[in-house]
Amino acid sequence: MDEIGLRLKKLRHSHHLSQRRLAAMAGVSNATVSLIESGQSDPSMGLLKRILVAMGVSFSEFFAEDSSSREQVFFRAEELSEISSGPISFRQVGSDLSGSQLQILYERYEPGADTGKSMLSHDAEEGGIILSGRLEVTVGDQVQTLGVGDAYRFNSRMPHRFRNTGSSECLLVSACTPPSF
Repeated sequence: MDEIGLRLKKLRHSHHLSQRRLAAMAGVSNATVSLIESGQSDPSMGLLKRILVAMGVSFSEFFAEDSSSREQVFFRAEELSEISSGPISFRQVGSDLSGSQLQILYERYEPGADTGKSMLSHDAEEGGIILSGRLEVTVGDQVQTLGVGDAYRFNSRMPHRFRNTGSSECLLVSACTPPSF
């Protein structure tokens, strides 16, 4: 009983529904939904089906072994994982990239921010697109200052460096495969 209630509550929250709204959609009382979610009532299969149909969910989806292990697909800005802060900020899409082949970052470089005089090099491929500001990108012996809408893509084994030579912050979205940190 408790497990069904907890699953129903989690599902309702994932659909951004109040108990009152779900009850109205399913044609049941608010108290019915509340009692099921709190584990105080064991719904019949017919009642549970009625509630699930209102949310567009099948029995098999509802009783899937572990719905919490479902891979997160969408990320709100506040859900990005800060993996480096300071003059250079890296905010990563997802927190656990073990087993992943792709790393996506939302990067912020304050004016004068620099990845360092020592060039970076790692076993990956990376690319990015400038959203605002300007960024000097050095790859091997090539140096370019990129602006809004400009992009880069290179084999990360090539020594590289990034720095904001402008007077305003630079924002960009980058991707690296496989993840480098």
